Parts: sequence; structure tokens; C-alpha cells
Amino acid sequence: MAETTENLTQLSIPLPHSLDTRIYLRLSTQAKAVLLCLTTASQDDVATPRAMGSFVYALPNRFDAQQPLATTLFPHEPTLEFTTRLAKLIARRTQLPAYVTNSISFADAGMGGDVEEEMEAFRNIVQVVVDRLGASRASPGTATANGKP
Repeated sequence: MAETTENLTQLSIPLPHSLDTRIYLRLSTQAKAVLLCLTTASQDDVATPRAMGSFVYALPNRFDAQQPLATTLFPHEPTLEFTTRLAKLIARRTQLPAYVTNSISFADAGMGGDVEEEMEAFRNIVQVVVDRLGASRASPGTATANGKP
């Protein structure tokens, strides 16, 4: 399930080891920033509102490209570390500032959200986001990180 406009992508991927819970992603790419919103929902609670979760801003480090800088804009302890890692990774890979909001809950995962399930979800999210960002940069007429087509 995917819906795409010029610089907005909305899609969902399955939560690892879960029967009916999905991770919903909303990826917005601007000329000078990336915005990623994440949440989870099962078929039973799609219409139920979720808590905001954490909101983190990360940007590339001019002095050390391998260590992006991150600032927590809104902390929610259960999701903060995951959100910070994801924001830093996106900023490092895209060389653009990244805003990431995350209210993913691993409570419905098969083993209750252990480290392996969280890492698998992280890898799946990164793969989808990097693929989408790579596709949007490769399309004709789209500016790259340095502003040139």
C-alpha cells in the first residue's frame, strides 16, 4: 500500500513477527530537509489516536560526516532512543537535516518488542526510506543534496 505525490510518500510495512500490526510511514522530502513520521496500528485500532511519541531533529556534521548532530524537540522516553538513531542515520545518509517523529509501539510484536524485533523494524524502515529518497533524487529534474540535478 503506497501513495505518492511529488514530494510526499505514505506507506505501511508489517511490524516484524506480528500478525496484523503495521508500521505506517509518512515521508516528506523538501529541497533542504526530510520529514519522517512513524506510527503503528493494528486492524482493530486504525482509527484510535496514538500518543505523539518522540520528535527529533538531526543534521549532518560539517566537521565529522560520520557523527550527525541531533536535538530532541519532544521527548517520549519509550521511543526516544529509536527516534534519535533513525534521525541521525537519515541525516548522515542524505546529508540533509532530518525531522523524525515516532510513536511506534512494539507491544504487539510477536515477542513483545525485544531487541531483535526492534532492530529488524529499524532495518526495514531504513531500507524503505533510503530506497524512496534514492528514487526521488534519481528522477529527472529533482535536485540532489548539493543543489545540482
